[in-house]
Amino acid sequence: MKIKAVRAAAADFVFVVAFVVIGRKSHGHGESVRGIFSTSWPFLVGLIGGWLVSRDWKSPTQVLPTGVIVWLLTVALGQILRVIVGQGTALPFILVSLAFLGLFLLGSRIVLGLIDRKLERSRT
Repeated sequence: MKIKAVRAAAADFVFVVAFVVIGRKSHGHGESVRGIFSTSWPFLVGLIGGWLVSRDWKSPTQVLPTGVIVWLLTVALGQILRVIVGQGTALPFILVSLAFLGLFLLGSRIVLGLIDRKLERSRT
């Protein structure tokens, strides 16, 4: 796997966990490792699903369609898994997860792509 893909996967992982930590803290659910894991695993499974479906490792800084597929599958599969295991969901939570994860999963691809282009120009 290319270093760009590893860097993008790490950024995606960090942003999903940050989403969970911020959400748990804002709702007073605490920041225990067990609680963070319990809330984050459905979205992390969704993230992996998004990476596999989009084959994101081939173009990890591409927003369209790759990044959008990763973003939407992260949210959709995460919400579905939460319902299946009895964690539940609600429309406001779906909207917040779409907004936060969209901003950061797509935004990181834009930023990483700009950095890569700048580095490539400086090498030539």
